[in-house]
This record gives sequence, structure tokens and C-alpha cells, in this order.
Amino acid sequence: MVISTRDLALAGADVARDFAAARAATLALCDPLSPEDCAIQSMPDVSPTRWHLAHTTWFFETFVLEPQIADYVPFKPAYRTLFNSYYETVGEQHPRAQRGLLSRPTLAEVLVYRAVIDQRVLELLRRLAPTDRPAWLRVVQLGVQHEQQHQELILTDIKHVLACNPLYPAYRQAAAAPAVAPAPQGWLAFEPGVRWIGREAGGIAFDNERPRHRVYVDSFELADRLVTNAEYLAFIDDNGYGRSDLWLADGWAKIHADGWAAPLYWVHREDGWHEFTLAGLRPLEPNAPVCHLSYYEADAFARWAGARLPTEQEWEIAVEDESIEGNFVESERLHPSPAPAGPRENAAQLFGDVWEWTSSAYAPYPGFRPLAGSLGEYNGKFMCSQYVLRGGSCATPRSHVRPTYRNFFYPHQRWQFSGFRLARARG
Repeated sequence: MVISTRDLALAGADVARDFAAARAATLALCDPLSPEDCAIQSMPDVSPTRWHLAHTTWFFETFVLEPQIADYVPFKPAYRTLFNSYYETVGEQHPRAQRGLLSRPTLAEVLVYRAVIDQRVLELLRRLAPTDRPAWLRVVQLGVQHEQQHQELILTDIKHVLACNPLYPAYRQAAAAPAVAPAPQGWLAFEPGVRWIGREAGGIAFDNERPRHRVYVDSFELADRLVTNAEYLAFIDDNGYGRSDLWLADGWAKIHADGWAAPLYWVHREDGWHEFTLAGLRPLEPNAPVCHLSYYEADAFARWAGARLPTEQEWEIAVEDESIEGNFVESERLHPSPAPAGPRENAAQLFGDVWEWTSSAYAPYPGFRPLAGSLGEYNGKFMCSQYVLRGGSCATPRSHVRPTYRNFFYPHQRWQFSGFRLARARG
């Protein structure tokens, strides 16, 4: 297909719009935070907000500006190491677990860095000849997707930071979700067969979503909504954390080593269970989806319930004809909401609310090829010892989600908005 000069120019305008919107959205998420909030690293998996602001800027400077501008002069050479996350081909990185030790540059200096790089990227978008743009525009688009990932991380990380404070401060106030009681969990049946999964050529996607390929899936049933807090509380009350027969060996060792007895952010007081949210500590909403669970906890509950977790192939097949609607960051609830009341003909909560654990190991698709150069480090080198999650969460931008999107985390991690729905073999 031949792309006209006019089409390329329009594409450049669209990318510039998306770039500017994404960068502004990140700053808006930081509005409720103080400079002190933005400096804290509460555990190695969490990065300070200030670091997120700088690293996403580093990404555009390193992968967009440097390759396109001859004799490019870095904003500050030291930032190349300070804000490099894991790109070995770019150079050294400041240790991840020590990001919270960086009192300098200050938040104000990082915001200046962002403003300067934003101006340079937009100027380059205007200045480059249309015929020079196709590959470069794809890198800018990747940068926008990367920015959106860090928008979600800003929220999940600051939630962990604030939860460590005994005052339980709110990130910002938000309206409570409607106190509706969802219908009892039902099951949707799917026939066996050979199906296609993965992202087709063209369009926005990460390299780990490709290539599109065929899979055989046996008949299965998928729960028509997410598992709720009330249902998970029944698992706890039935000594779910005390029964070794329900747990994978690594999970059993983990819950004993770290003293887990409930999901992350659950707090038990004299008047019952509460949950820390981005709006502060609130009474546990029984009908809301359970979240902030590890893979081990989701797997143990599924075994207790006489079911299992879906594979990522089953999940993608189930959503292929569904519209991408749900509780995303744009709703400003910043917390999972109960499924709608009343009977359901189709699955609810497939997108948004919580990232859904699957039983699938994060591995390359047949024929997978990482991006060329340093950007090939973005996904491929992490395809080991992690599990795939699907669907997005209440902290994910809606435009960031698609049916083929593959998120991935280690099975012990639970500071993300992670939950699950059940699956089972079709009898």
C-alpha cells in the first residue's frame, strides 16, 4: 500500500495530538500530590512519582530525539543513567531499588525537563518531512503507549506509598460506587475449535501481541463477572489461607514468609473489614471485585471454588466480539465497581475494574520477533517466570486497552489492581 504525503502529514498531526494529550494527562494525575509525595519509594517494585515523570521524558529524549537529530545535545547527560529503567543497550542504570534515594533533581527540575523535551518533540513533529515520518511516528506512538503504562503505575505506586502511612491519607476524594448487588455468578459456554488470537498487522500494539496465530481451544465455560470481595471473604472465613492443599508450593511459602492472610490493603478493625483506596480507608464493599491479589491467591481461590483460572487464549476468545467499555481511569472512581445488577446475557467487567490473572505463562507467540534495536528490550526479555493478565483496570486509560493486550507480572506481585474471574471445563 502506498501512503500519500497528505496521509503522512495527517498522521503526524494525530500523533502530535496524542502525544500532547498523554503528556498532559500524566501531569494531571500528579495534581493532588505534594513534592514530598512524589519522592517516596515504599518498596523496590514502586518507583517515586518524580522518577516516573523523568523516565517517561527520558524515553522520548532517548528513542525519539537522539536518533532524529544530528549532534543531539542531551538535556543533562547524567539523566541518561539516572532515568534509564532496564535498557542495557543504552547504558548503565541507577539501581531500581535506590530510586527513592535520589533527592535531586527536584520535582521542579524534572518538570522543566519534561517541558523542554515536550517542546522539542512537538517541534520535530512539525519540522520533519512527511516522507521521513513512518518509522519515526511508530516510535512516538510507542512512547505514548509507554506513557500510559506509567500513568497507571503512578496511581498504583502512590497508592502503596500512601497505604504505608498510618494516617491513611487519600490521594483524592472520589464518589463511592453504587451499592448494587450483582446477580449470582453465571457461566458462559464456549465451543471447542481452532481460533485466531493476537494482533493483526497494522494498528497500535506492542510486539508481544504479535503475530496473530491459530490456537486450538477445548470447550470451556467462563464466569460472567469478576469474583467479589464477599466471595473472597468466604474463602478467608473457610480457612483458605490455612489449607496447604489449596496452594501452589511457592504460594504457600510466600504467604507464610510474608504473613499474608487477606488481600493487600484489607484492614481488619473492631467493626469489620476495611479497604485502603485512593480515596482513603473505607469499609469493604462486599459487591465490588476483589483486587490487589497475587496469582497465588487467585489460583488458591479457584481451586477452593472447584474451578480454575482461564487461559489467556480462552479470555481473548471470550472478548473478541465485545466492545471496550468499562470502569477505566476516565471514570475517576479509581477503584473497582460492582457488576451491574440484574440478569446478564453476556460477560460483564471484561474490560476495566481489575487486571484479570490468567493461568498462562508470559511466553512468546509462535513467530514472535522483538522490535529492532534497543526497543527490542521492551517486552521480549521479560518472557520468563511471569503470568499474563488481561483486560485493563480502573487505573488504565481506555485508549490503552485492546482485546489482544498482554500485561504480565510475577506471581507474587499484588500492588497492581489485579483480580480474576473463574473458568472451568465444560461438562
